[in-house]
Parts: sequence; structure tokens; C-alpha cells
Amino acid sequence: MRVITCNTNGIRAAQRKGFFEWLAEQDADVVCIQETKAQEHQLESDAFRPAGYHCFYNDAQRKGYSGTALYSRVKPKKIVTQLGWEPLDSEGRYLQADFDTISVISLYVPSGSSKEEAQARKEVFMEHFYEHLRVLGRKRREFIICADWNICHKEIDLKNWKANQKNSGFLPHERAWLTRVLDDLGWVDVFRCVKPEPEEYTWWSNRGQAWAKNVGWRLDYMLTTPGIAERTVAASVYREQRFSDHAPLIIDFDTPFSA
Repeated sequence: MRVITCNTNGIRAAQRKGFFEWLAEQDADVVCIQETKAQEHQLESDAFRPAGYHCFYNDAQRKGYSGTALYSRVKPKKIVTQLGWEPLDSEGRYLQADFDTISVISLYVPSGSSKEEAQARKEVFMEHFYEHLRVLGRKRREFIICADWNICHKEIDLKNWKANQKNSGFLPHERAWLTRVLDDLGWVDVFRCVKPEPEEYTWWSNRGQAWAKNVGWRLDYMLTTPGIAERTVAASVYREQRFSDHAPLIIDFDTPFSA
């Protein structure tokens, strides 16, 4: 089972940069996208409904903002886009597809880097979502959460960690929140199960030569329940082409995929 996740920072922009041509060659079973920045009715091209996939979009009410998508080769039994709280529901930040024994979620956690109010909204989101993670972990099924978490967990996860300890995305309490998700709730960062080495990033600033020099942050993770985490066999970040300020994350699981 191959799962790909990518924050496209505008799905129409990523399409113009060749994202869908690349995706057609990846043989993915499920694709999760964050920050589509589009309403579904604006996506008129067939490119946004790749052949062989069932395609789902969860748009933000505000145009040109946030939004998630999920493509699956197998038709899901159920789709969930609302959890009953803000800012998740109105900003299209959550899209869950339920299959036979596995659920896959495309999630976009708010950024807090623009101003104090944004950081406060991010922390409200984190409080609500922690409880949701607790509930999911008690269900009798496996979960794969594909997300731009907008948090780097450890020093290994960003290049300039010393200079960023007071910046959103690497604040001590944000990192502690992610530690609780992993240690107390039992979720697994499957990328680190097979890729323990440094300088593995998924986001680079557009300033300076961050991309060329690999001065990045690892913001995009797949967190899974323990059962499917044990079946992780390969992980990679695709950097041959640049479709966004984020790079696609690809994880392969040694498990069948069915409805």
C-alpha cells in the first residue's frame, strides 16, 4: 500500500508545475493533499480528478485558503469532513476516508507564524485535535494521518534549530504536544521508523537559497496507529522537482488495501 501526502500550497499552482504528471507515475493507492487553496468548482480541468482515483475535496469557506483533498484507488465506505469545532470545519482542514480496516486522513494544522492571534488559533486547534486523536486511537481499526502538522518535533527535524526555538513550529510546548501524541497516545511517526538520519526535510522557505542548500524543516508527517506502523517498509521525500514549498512524502506499507 503506497500513500503519498503533499501540501501543494495551491493545487492549481502545483498542477502548472507538473505535480499531476509526476503523480500519475507513482502508483499510489491513496494521495492526501493539504492547502488546496481552491473551491472544487474552480478545478475544471480533468487533471484534478486523476484517472483511476475516487477524488474528494473539502474546501474552506474562504476562497483561496486552506482546504484538503484525498484521492483513492478504492472507493471509501465513508467520508468525514466535519468534527464539530472551529477552525477545523469552516476551513476545510480535515478529510477522512474509511475503508475496510484502515482509515486515511488528510489534515492541515494551522500555521502560527504570521502573528500572535494565529498562534493562539493554532493552539486551540491542537487542544481539540489531541482529544480527537485519543478517540481515534481507541477504535478497532488502523489509521494513517497524512498532515502538514506545522511542527518540527526534534532538533534533527530542522536545519537551524538553535535560531528557531522561539518561533512558531519549534516552540517547546508545541514539541511537547507532539511528544504526548506519540508517547502518551501511542501514535507512531512512521517516517522515523525507517529514516532515522538527519537532513530529511519537507519544507523550505522561498527566501534565499533554502531549497538549494537544503535549509529546511520537516513539517509533513504520517502518524499512524501501531499496528500499521509495524508494516512500514519504505519512506522517501521527493525532491527531483519542486511543485510547492513543501515536497511530497511517500510511505510504503506491507499490507493489502481494500474497501
